[in-house]
Amino acid sequence: MRFLVDANLPTALARWLVEQGHDASHVGDVLLQDATDTSIWDFALRSAATIVTKDADFAQRKILTPNGPAVVWLRLPNTRRRALLIWFETILPDVLSALARGDTLIEVVPR
Repeated sequence: MRFLVDANLPTALARWLVEQGHDASHVGDVLLQDATDTSIWDFALRSAATIVTKDADFAQRKILTPNGPAVVWLRLPNTRRRALLIWFETILPDVLSALARGDTLIEVVPR
């Protein structure tokens, strides 16, 4: 699975996804750290990457543009990097299953 981690999440999440066997980049890795949402969206679409974000704008855009890239919208409050990675490990199987089913907007709310 290919992921593009948005600027509002740590680069450590992209690194962790790579360690789990996925193709993942942080927007900073592809020189999009300060890019507009449109530039990030277009890059994800061109590279067939799923956007992982805390930004509601990407979720709203996905609703309005169904043929765009898949979006994993994390409805998580600010948290420490380690806690985020531990939490993400617990939800990743469900995210992967949803993507495999063809879901293209996955809203993840902490349990």
